[in-house]
Amino acid sequence: MGKTICVSNRKGGVGKTMTAVSLGIGLARSGASVLLIDADPQHSLTISLGVKNPDKLSDTLSTIMDAILQETEIHPISGIIHNIEGVDLLPANNSLSGMELTLVPVIGRETVIQQYIELVKDRYDYVIFDTSPSLGLLTVNALAASDYVMIPVTAKYLDAKGLELLLKTISQVRRLFNPNLSVGGILLTMVDSRMKYTHEIIALIERAYGDNIRIFDERIPRSVRAAETSAAGQSIFSYDPHGKVAAAYAMLSEEVLRIA
Repeated sequence: MGKTICVSNRKGGVGKTMTAVSLGIGLARSGASVLLIDADPQHSLTISLGVKNPDKLSDTLSTIMDAILQETEIHPISGIIHNIEGVDLLPANNSLSGMELTLVPVIGRETVIQQYIELVKDRYDYVIFDTSPSLGLLTVNALAASDYVMIPVTAKYLDAKGLELLLKTISQVRRLFNPNLSVGGILLTMVDSRMKYTHEIIALIERAYGDNIRIFDERIPRSVRAAETSAAGQSIFSYDPHGKVAAAYAMLSEEVLRIA
């Protein structure tokens, strides 16, 4: 059975999608089999992996979830797209935005995605979720289906303070739906090591959480080239293979392999 990682933060703009893509492909480059799941209605992960017209896709995460709700049979590889960089993708499109409303009256609404993961988990070494910048039902579903949560955080005061609510939600999901869920670690992203303020915020995070939660050794530096990868539909490994961000995510992938 593979390990499932949920990349999550209720704050937007912290590098969740970049981290999901880069970690997934970094693990694949080390020989692991990886499935990336786009659990964000904005489908940024799908676009970042080069899918040009997501709304034309017939099978996505929302159709899989609908099949589970309708109790119809699901083929384990239905909707999965193989990416040229060595990972598989279960994409999303605009139809996922209506799924959260569909889930509201459903009994067991928090564990729909968990049922899908049970079908595919033994096919992969790692399953990685990209989630929306909210703590809605889709994110709760991803948390309920995961073994670990990776929390990307930028070195900004409000981002550091916002960790408290996410950690409370993780604790609630662990208690109610998924006793095996744990915090894999906090990942510092978009780090500008030249700024004194950056070091102050990192020290704040380490003091507040470092005794109880792993803070990954690798820090992802700020880079204009990294910000361009989504529009290019490529990972940082193919778009800027010799850059500092590619090197950082390669080291992060090795760190995750060691932890696992």
